[in-house]
Amino acid sequence: MRWVTVETEFGPRACGVWQGEYVDVNSADPELPSSVRELLALGSEAQHRAWTAMPRGFVRHDPANVRLLAPVPDPRKIVCLGLNYRDHAIETGAPIPPEPVLFNKFPTTLIGHEGQIVLPEVSQEVDYEAELVAVIGRGGKHIPRARAMEYVAGYAVGHDVSARDWQLNKPGKQWLAGKTFDTFAPVGPMLVSASEVPDPHNLGIRLRLNGETMQDSNTNQLIFRLDEVIAYISQIFTLEPGDLIFTGTPPGVGMAHKPPVWLKPGDVVEVEIDGLGTLRNTCVRHGA
Repeated sequence: MRWVTVETEFGPRACGVWQGEYVDVNSADPELPSSVRELLALGSEAQHRAWTAMPRGFVRHDPANVRLLAPVPDPRKIVCLGLNYRDHAIETGAPIPPEPVLFNKFPTTLIGHEGQIVLPEVSQEVDYEAELVAVIGRGGKHIPRARAMEYVAGYAVGHDVSARDWQLNKPGKQWLAGKTFDTFAPVGPMLVSASEVPDPHNLGIRLRLNGETMQDSNTNQLIFRLDEVIAYISQIFTLEPGDLIFTGTPPGVGMAHKPPVWLKPGDVVEVEIDGLGTLRNTCVRHGA
């Protein structure tokens, strides 16, 4: 099962990706919600019901003619991991962390496939980071590691855009400030159900900047796997359906190049993960 959120004149609408079209879930079954987050909250049985109803959906969108939002455009939480690829930690000069390094983004950072990354006037060192995003489908706290993967609804391609001058050069290092400028969390193009991803810890992940490959790795290089991450963070706060977990980025980020490579207006960034698709976004300068 694959889900997207489409922008319409009636607001965001949850759609299934069915035979090359986006089929409105609520039109296929009026008892089901028009929100992907609300659909996830109803559980796997409701999602299967929505999927089997797809052929009956009478509201269909041509992918070429619609604007995609993030698959879950209204999560309660966006949780992110830093330094979660061993080689990336090494390239930044940081020690291998003994526990997950956490930060967060706000929902205002979210944009979808083909959305514009707005480079803020107050930052001159905006960097790229390809990431696998896990989407929570079942809420819980103090989740045991042995059952943690049962709480994952699916996966999407993510891009953790980062203003390094704010993240690293402000007093005390301001990870939150550097990571959560508006538009700094592209996610998409779709949410792929966990049942279609046999092993999220063995997926090729790549980032291309204007067609040039800058990052090329595999999620088998993660330091902390998803089951450990979910068990760890659920000690702190309750996970809810639709919450997003950015799992970290592999080596090759812009600040590690000599000289550094920063995003600039007109740049096209593509993040590709095996089986999940390609997320493409263009950079613009604020006010342009």
